Amino acid sequence: MVITNSPSVGAAVNSASNSTPGSVGEAAGVMVLRKALDTQAAGAAALIAALPQQPALATEGNLGRNVNTYA
Repeated sequence: MVITNSPSVGAAVNSASNSTPGSVGEAAGVMVLRKALDTQAAGAAALIAALPQQPALATEGNLGRNVNTYA
């Protein structure tokens, strides 16, 4: 998953990198970045959960049970 294309992540990174070290602005920037990453992780998890289940393999009959291979 590429997060560099997200405007919210880019803004959070720029905000965090432009503030002075140890300041409240830096802490807030890091918190916004973490929130953006958590939001994207939740979105990715929802997309993965939305994938359809694979069909079950055949257990009886002539089709779908055997693979014929020749060397």
